[in-house]
Amino acid sequence: MFVDEIEIVAKAGDGGDGKISFGKHRRSGPDGGNGGDGGDLYFIGSSDLTLLSQFMSKKEMSAEDGEHGGIKKMSGANGSDLEIYVPIGTSVIDIRSTKELFDIKIVGQKELICSGGVGGLGNYEFRSSTNTTPEIAERGEPGETKNLKLELKLIAEYGFIGLPNVGKSSLLNEITNSKAKTADYHFTTLSPNLGVLNEKILADIPGLIKGASEGKGLGFKFLKHIEKVKTLLHCISADSVVPKNDYEIIRKEMRNYNKKLLNKPEIILLTKSDLVDSKKISKLKKIFKDKAEKVLPVSIHDWESLDELKKMIS
Repeated sequence: MFVDEIEIVAKAGDGGDGKISFGKHRRSGPDGGNGGDGGDLYFIGSSDLTLLSQFMSKKEMSAEDGEHGGIKKMSGANGSDLEIYVPIGTSVIDIRSTKELFDIKIVGQKELICSGGVGGLGNYEFRSSTNTTPEIAERGEPGETKNLKLELKLIAEYGFIGLPNVGKSSLLNEITNSKAKTADYHFTTLSPNLGVLNEKILADIPGLIKGASEGKGLGFKFLKHIEKVKTLLHCISADSVVPKNDYEIIRKEMRNYNKKLLNKPEIILLTKSDLVDSKKISKLKKIFKDKAEKVLPVSIHDWESLDELKKMIS
């Protein structure tokens, strides 16, 4: 299951407690060691856009605690840091303050999320000329804990959009290694399917219906995903009775949701082009020639059209 938004709890390790110890004989003086520091928790950027799904089964992530101090002035070991890989394009938001902490923008970007707690001092550190047998030690400090919302802002460089059942998933399957579910009914796609072509990530965005900007059908979920792709591959079925209306439905819902969506680069794909004759294709090209950067007839049964689509994306 593809996940593009999730809430988690991130926790750094607690510091270990200091030790109270006097060795074999009290008169030999204190020898309690210090506790180790707790491990820090980091996020690191990755090109794998599916990584947020790791939090579906485990929503609390913790770095290792520091060990407690020992006898003979032995300090506890520091807790190991925890490094968690998240997709580039992930926005990290502190839920309690609703403050956006940062965006993971590049592969390898490393951000400190929670700092580990400092280990407590053992009683050896509290010895003095006036107190040669201190019976005190510090508790380790707790590690930082944060309730976070992780939201993937950028899904892909190209996104297939359009009404339900216009062939978006089928196209993605044919030109990439994706195995998106397809069927002859609406809303087969309930979350974005991803594929890779020429090192570029493509997304099959769930279809929508009229009124999506008001929450109908998959509504806001569809429109939210459109915000997360760079270039739109607007799929219109060539055998549609009213193809221009199909196009305008999508554009209207985008406009109502966020006018900025209309400024994204857009390519119109006339899908299922094998179901109509060349005269219908020529007519459709004229209708849409001023609507997008390019109009391309395409069919999963026409290898030449698929090759042209691949070249356009490369």
